[in-house]
Amino acid sequence: MDQYSYIANADVDYISELYDQYQQDPASVDTSWQNFFKGYDFSLLYGENGAGTPNGNGSANGQAKPADAGMIAKEGSVLSLIKAYRSRGHLLAKTNPLGYDRGVEARLTLADYKLSEKDLDTVFEAGHFLLGRAATLREIMAALEKVYAGKIGFEYMYVRNMPEKEWLRNQIEKAALVFDPTKEEKERVLKKLNEAVTFEQFLHTKFLGQKRFSLEGGESTIPALDTIINHSADQGVKEVMIGMAHRGRLNVLVNIMHKSYDEIISGFVGQVPEIEEDLPDDINFGGDVKYHLGYSSLHVTPSGKEVSLKLAPNPSHLETVNPVVEGFVRSRADGIFDGDYDKVLPILIHGDAAVAGQGIVYEVTQMAKLPAYTTGGTIHFVINNQIGFTTDSVEGRSAIYCTDIAKIIDAPVFHVNGDDPEAVMFASKMAVEYRQEFNQDVFINMMCYRRWGHNESDEPAFTQPTMYSQIKLHKNVLELYNEELVSRGKVDAQLAKRMESEFKQFLQDRLDGVKQAEAPTFHPLKLDEDWKALRYGSAEDFEQSPATGVSREILDEIFKALTTLPEGFKPLKQIDKLITDRKKLLAENGQVNWATAELMAYGSLLLEGKTVRMTGQDVQRGTFSHRHAVLHDSENNSTYTQVNHIREGQEQMDIYNSLLSEYGVLGFEFGYAMANAHALVIWEAQFGDFANGAQIIIDQFVSSCESKWGLQNGLVMLLPHGYEGQGPEHSNARPERFLQLCGDYNMVVANLTTPANIFHIMRRQLTWDFRKPLVIMSPKSMLRHPLNVSPIEDLVNGGFREVIGDPYADPKKVKKVLLCTGKVYYDLLEKQQKDGRKDVAIVRVEQLHPLPLKQIQAELAKYAKARIYWVQEEPKNMGYWSFILREFGCGQLDVISRKTSASPATGFLKTHSEEQAALIQEAFA
Repeated sequence: MDQYSYIANADVDYISELYDQYQQDPASVDTSWQNFFKGYDFSLLYGENGAGTPNGNGSANGQAKPADAGMIAKEGSVLSLIKAYRSRGHLLAKTNPLGYDRGVEARLTLADYKLSEKDLDTVFEAGHFLLGRAATLREIMAALEKVYAGKIGFEYMYVRNMPEKEWLRNQIEKAALVFDPTKEEKERVLKKLNEAVTFEQFLHTKFLGQKRFSLEGGESTIPALDTIINHSADQGVKEVMIGMAHRGRLNVLVNIMHKSYDEIISGFVGQVPEIEEDLPDDINFGGDVKYHLGYSSLHVTPSGKEVSLKLAPNPSHLETVNPVVEGFVRSRADGIFDGDYDKVLPILIHGDAAVAGQGIVYEVTQMAKLPAYTTGGTIHFVINNQIGFTTDSVEGRSAIYCTDIAKIIDAPVFHVNGDDPEAVMFASKMAVEYRQEFNQDVFINMMCYRRWGHNESDEPAFTQPTMYSQIKLHKNVLELYNEELVSRGKVDAQLAKRMESEFKQFLQDRLDGVKQAEAPTFHPLKLDEDWKALRYGSAEDFEQSPATGVSREILDEIFKALTTLPEGFKPLKQIDKLITDRKKLLAENGQVNWATAELMAYGSLLLEGKTVRMTGQDVQRGTFSHRHAVLHDSENNSTYTQVNHIREGQEQMDIYNSLLSEYGVLGFEFGYAMANAHALVIWEAQFGDFANGAQIIIDQFVSSCESKWGLQNGLVMLLPHGYEGQGPEHSNARPERFLQLCGDYNMVVANLTTPANIFHIMRRQLTWDFRKPLVIMSPKSMLRHPLNVSPIEDLVNGGFREVIGDPYADPKKVKKVLLCTGKVYYDLLEKQQKDGRKDVAIVRVEQLHPLPLKQIQAELAKYAKARIYWVQEEPKNMGYWSFILREFGCGQLDVISRKTSASPATGFLKTHSEEQAALIQEAFA
């Protein structure tokens, strides 16, 4: 017995049990089954050979006799066939415009279910489960073929939420049978196809060989996006954020985002744009290629609805933009739409090779339903070219479909033929309605092709000769759709020709105008009004930090919240001790430790009406159990966030333990910060070097977004760093990598040694009237160092201290100055104090970039005759030395460090201790 026969027999048993149950109590079974069995009893009594006679299927007294096993088996087979079409009909669907099959047997023939052509005209009550009535097998098969084996292949039977599955089935089986776009809808599709096709052909003929990553072969993307945006606006969406790579981006910019054709054409003509807003002379705005840029606009739908559109800028790293878009949308939902996800919609446009091959797609998909990262559902639109750069799909993925990633979150997939724009429209509408109804992700896999190579100068026939010989002869979708409409008598054939002619002339006029015009103006992605009030920071802003102190009265108010628990809340004993120690430190010594100062910074911002959000794998307690921002009741595991209970009406801190992801989470938080100018958004790595997994986000967004795209961002990254003998992967946050990325005052890199400085640097992020990313090499063991405390007055007065001098050394005696940063300071301090070395000064550089050279030189001027050394725990080829040497110039100072190494640190505690002792000894030699 094969698996399909087993399914059929299982259904027979199930139906028999239900039928017995129905005969005993009809109300005990579902209404649909009641209708089925009523119809079945009626057919037994009055159907062919029935008529209530002893010779038929009825009985002499006119009562239906028990159903015979043979007929129940047939009904079960038909029911199994319906179920199988719902599960595997997509394997038969005609979704590929090039006609290739999937190489997977669908097993949907009559014989697979012990049925034959002799049964085609038999009436089956199983028709109730498809057509709502008893029907012949012929009618049932015709409906199944039309719904499930047409130009759309539906995958949804794996959805485990029954209301969602029922909704999908009803929409698919009812709407698909009667779907017929209105005349206005057909004309709009024709118009958008004309714009898409003509725009690509125009660029191809006018700028032959220039890279544009055309949409040719997938032009139905434009009417699809147009449908999604317009239909979502009718469903209540006010804002749409789109993320996509470069294929088709120029077409989307002009035909969806309303960017002017002049601006696009000028990029091909070669004019260098002026910058819309003046940047400081010391910031180099390098810009980016035309198919990476973002844009924003206001769109008015055919029904008169207004919807704000944003297209996120994106680098060539495919799919990297995905978490950024999701974070942006979440931030807008939280801050603008009061948590109403129905008002803001993320759309991610994927390529088939990328959605299958890029790991970030999995990370973002896994984030979709998590409380910290949900955005109320994303519409994923796959432009399925059936090929990667030059890689065939059979070499690019193990899955049948590139969209099989959807199954991990039970997201339905609509596979649709890109040569059928009406089918694409149907899938797009249903995707919007599903997303708005259930706030869940949904995938549209538009099967199409790529008319040219990876870019327009490539020759794709080198690697896919047979495919491209077919593509060469294949008509474009505009021609095919126009022919279809004309054959149906729906649209005048001259309409499409007139559209094409008028649009070509329009583009030519734009080209002629651009050639005569002055250089265009660069317009970065527009955000909200809050960002317009900010300026770009420059060199002068980093000479000295602004005042960020907070009054003692407010600090006392915050401190009270940090040392108070609600009545009946029973924390662990360790938490009780932590609160007691926190009180004691302030009461007896007038001091606060690192965790207290950090939480007080957040509390002060909340009282000022600012947003504070923190995520990371252990952030609620802190990886090193220092923060304890979220407390757990030891008896019922309820939680309490003290900083959210300072006073009535304050803002709330959102602090979430993240999934085990760096790439996706950092991208999400960058997007969140990008959407809110007044949010302190923090990502804390479990260990600093785990940021390696997010290096693409760091390179492509964090360090360079201002230079490439004119976008500011105030994201904070906390990267635990410090040598305590924990091995190569738990010691070094790779500060050298961040310092290599520094230029044009693009971001701040710091390594702090006092609680007051963590307090002030966090507040400085939102005190500045500009925004810069902040990377902190944050402490580990130093969190509990007895000297790592600050007087409460240091939080009241002044601001962040970029450089901290040495109050102990005697300037007249000093022969050696040790410049350092971070935790090594306390090791040096211990040696200095123990040996009474007033002849060695220790100067802390708390901010590495922008390097406060004037402040450093002012400190060094106190020790005119001293020799200067840079001291670091890291190997000589790592850490800060290369950066410091470049900034100071060769010959001005020497280095004391571990020797050059391929690995960041030793894995043996004994070796570490010996190395550390030798390093400190050399510093004081």
